[in-house]
Amino acid sequence: MVLRIMHGARVLGRDDYGAALDVCDLDPLTNVFVAARLLEGGPYATSSALGVDDSDGLRSLCWMSANVVPVNADDAALDAYAERLRKHQRRTSSLFGDAAQVLALWGRLERHWGTPRSLRRHQPMMAVSTAPLATGREIDPRVRPARPDEVDLVLPASAHMFTEEIGYRPYVGSDRDYRRLVSALIGAGQTFVLVERGRVVFKADVGSVASGVAQIQGVWVAPDRRGQGIAIPAMNAVVQQVLDFYAHTVTLYVNDFNEPAVRTYTAVGFRQVGEFATVIL
Repeated sequence: MVLRIMHGARVLGRDDYGAALDVCDLDPLTNVFVAARLLEGGPYATSSALGVDDSDGLRSLCWMSANVVPVNADDAALDAYAERLRKHQRRTSSLFGDAAQVLALWGRLERHWGTPRSLRRHQPMMAVSTAPLATGREIDPRVRPARPDEVDLVLPASAHMFTEEIGYRPYVGSDRDYRRLVSALIGAGQTFVLVERGRVVFKADVGSVASGVAQIQGVWVAPDRRGQGIAIPAMNAVVQQVLDFYAHTVTLYVNDFNEPAVRTYTAVGFRQVGEFATVIL
């Protein structure tokens, strides 16, 4: 589809809230992150997005907060977003989302924003809708939502996962802001843990929920427990609980070079339904 853009990209307003959600619903599995941020923030959250219109109204948007995420953007829309984004001081930590859109947008911004820390071009986006119990898959009954009083227990696992995945620590000096993020997920019941002998050995977060879709992120197994068979039954337990209480489809995306993770998710029932890309700045 080629958009006939009436004007350049514009910052969305509160009146665009419903239309922005409608654009996300064109592909709810791919766009769950942006849809969830809109739902969490309400109409005022639209000010964190650019949009482009055609003669029928809003047809594409681009989330532009700590993360830049294009949604339903063709070349004309990406041109409009890049023009706006490169004029402003970079204040984002990453670009991610549909691989074709992200890589095309990055191609327009790279000369202005410089060399990224990491460019991950091929990240299978995977989904599952069938509950593990319905297919007889093994579930670890010890996996449960973390309790609000377990922030100090979960924080080291979350920080370790972030450092392994991104390549640098999630905070320098005070952990106050990062602790707030971890605490918010725990408080919402969206962090699942397996605790052995007083420490977290498996963790997974439900990072986004919207339109019947839940996206899992932050999956982590303690290094000394890897290769011992705990990941598959633990992930089965997470998927079962998410399907029971949050959504009818569970998604995630994974680096293609992380072959053990891809094998684990495939064993849990995930199948590739798209491809993401991430530019870490």
